[in-house]
Amino acid sequence: MNIYLITGCIGLSIVLLFWQVVYVFKEVPNEDRAWRDKPATGFRFVWPIIKLLDFYVSPYLSDNRKSAAHSRLTQAGLEFSLTPSQFVVSRWVSTAASVAFCALILSAFDSDLYALVVVFAPWGYVYPDLWVSRVIKIRRRQMDKELPFYLDVITLSVESGSNLNGAITQAVQKAPDSPLRQELNRVLRDIRAGKPRADALRELSDRAGNKSLSSTISGMIQAERSGASLGPVLRAQATQLRKTRFATAEKQAMEAPVRLLGPLVMFIFPTTFMVLGFLVLSKMLQQNMISWTPVVWAYSWPG
Repeated sequence: MNIYLITGCIGLSIVLLFWQVVYVFKEVPNEDRAWRDKPATGFRFVWPIIKLLDFYVSPYLSDNRKSAAHSRLTQAGLEFSLTPSQFVVSRWVSTAASVAFCALILSAFDSDLYALVVVFAPWGYVYPDLWVSRVIKIRRRQMDKELPFYLDVITLSVESGSNLNGAITQAVQKAPDSPLRQELNRVLRDIRAGKPRADALRELSDRAGNKSLSSTISGMIQAERSGASLGPVLRAQATQLRKTRFATAEKQAMEAPVRLLGPLVMFIFPTTFMVLGFLVLSKMLQQNMISWTPVVWAYSWPG
């Protein structure tokens, strides 16, 4: 009788727990993503959990924390994929996933090195930040690479009689899809919505966080305010950007030998010395110059 009672209680507890989990997930409203971009692949695997935590935790997050996350997402071009609160809770999900993965590996190898959890947990917490930093770096590098071409197209359009809005439109239409094209297209949408062009360009500078683009936008706004011709100003900026890019590439090429010194000293040189040392040791053993028994036995093993 006691066994049946205990079994019934356990079954009832499982049913209640399952019902509670279903109820918690059902309370989360459906997200309207008709005007939003798809999140990155890693976020899609755990998206229900991120939505759940976002719904229950978002009201308790501070405004400063949300503002900092929004700034980084904007610089990475992900503000339409993730909300600041979703990005914050993704750190917690990443931490839990890292700990679970570490525990799975330890159990698979029957190891008791649970101190590795202390290493995996912080790494899982900072991984979303590292990923966003990498996206920002790649995005800025692409903008630096594409900006001179856009300036050339805008300069040709302005010198042929078009205004700045029409010149930016021509550059957007002629160029392939890229981060800079997306940002300029957003500027055009803001201008059509009634926002002043100078404000739309300043917001682009704040979103991109790119020094070259910020300098170019400042020059464009200053030239437009002073009534100067935009053509020569933009052409000079495009030339300066190409020179800066060439100087940066030249500097990186000169730094390459110094950066290669570390891998050479740590990996290539020891391997080379081991190979040469084995050849020298083999020659010395063959000529009976070394008679130490352990070395002779190791050299002749297993034959």
